[in-house]
Amino acid sequence: MTHQWDDELVVFHIGMTINKWWRPDQWMPLMSDMPKMLTELATDPESGLLGFTMLLGSRGPYLVQYWSSLDKLYAYASAPSQEHRPAWTRFNKRARSAPGAVGIWHETHVVERAETIYVATPPMGLPKATTIVPVASRHDRAQARVADGRTRSGAADGETAD
Repeated sequence: MTHQWDDELVVFHIGMTINKWWRPDQWMPLMSDMPKMLTELATDPESGLLGFTMLLGSRGPYLVQYWSSLDKLYAYASAPSQEHRPAWTRFNKRARSAPGAVGIWHETHVVERAETIYVATPPMGLPKATTIVPVASRHDRAQARVADGRTRSGAADGETAD
């Protein structure tokens, strides 16, 4: 299986680095803020959030999020009436009281082309956030899937995927 998505696609990584494990007063509030944001986004079909995956790294948790547009991601991040802005303000206030106890990082990727393959695994990642489709027989190699650009299924107009 592979994914199909023919519109703008943004992949956003955001994470927390726990630098001082003995300061749960600094990092525990962040752990409770993210579920509120994800619930808010997931219940609003117009938010632009297509899906997300929560991961745990060696220094703390992080999310991989899939967005339908960069504008929608930025609109959410800056909206004072939604969960993110107040959470960001609270983080900054706490960070000044205990510098370096916890860090926040993010990366934003505007994706022109992407390739995926999923064999004997449930949908996750990009196919779960977009549409999962069978790999067309002429696209059984990663290079061929990437070469097709925005048409992820490998099927040309009027052609069905195998």
